[in-house]
Amino acid sequence: MKKQQVGKLRYVRIAPRKVRLVAKSLKGLPVWQAQSQLMQRSQRSAPQILELLKSTVANAKNNTDIDVSRLVVKSVTVDGGPSLKRFLPRAQGNATPILKRMSHITLTLEESDSVKPARFTMVAKEKKAKTEKKAAKPAKAEKAEESKKKAEKKTTETKAKGQKKSGGVVNKMFRRKSI
Repeated sequence: MKKQQVGKLRYVRIAPRKVRLVAKSLKGLPVWQAQSQLMQRSQRSAPQILELLKSTVANAKNNTDIDVSRLVVKSVTVDGGPSLKRFLPRAQGNATPILKRMSHITLTLEESDSVKPARFTMVAKEKKAKTEKKAAKPAKAEKAEESKKKAEKKTTETKAKGQKKSGGVVNKMFRRKSI
């Protein structure tokens, strides 16, 4: 009997029909390939299924003696969860019901004998340390000071040339940039 690992994600606030579009494409893929597919998908459910996949792989690695490199997505089932009932006001005092649907996702991974080795490795983005961000703020402050100095320089140059700065609504109107 082949070893399996099951992961469940419940009460996902996306309609089951939309989640199934992404889930159907994963069946039979090796784990590394399924992860890369999910990273490239633009659907709203892809990141949530990816988190479920990563969690299930981690559980398989830590809780059982399954070889992670040989894991394949056996099945992904998406069932409907409870619906939130809302109403949209319509003409003449009527109201239209709106059902905001939820999904329950069940992912089953299975150890397989005939899995191709991964063609690439997945590298997670490293978060920048907070000390680097603090170092970046003074650089921004320096740029702001430089721009203020340039603005002051321009005003002193116009005063030096003898042009007086005149106010008024008409001058403001004609100084505006047109689109």
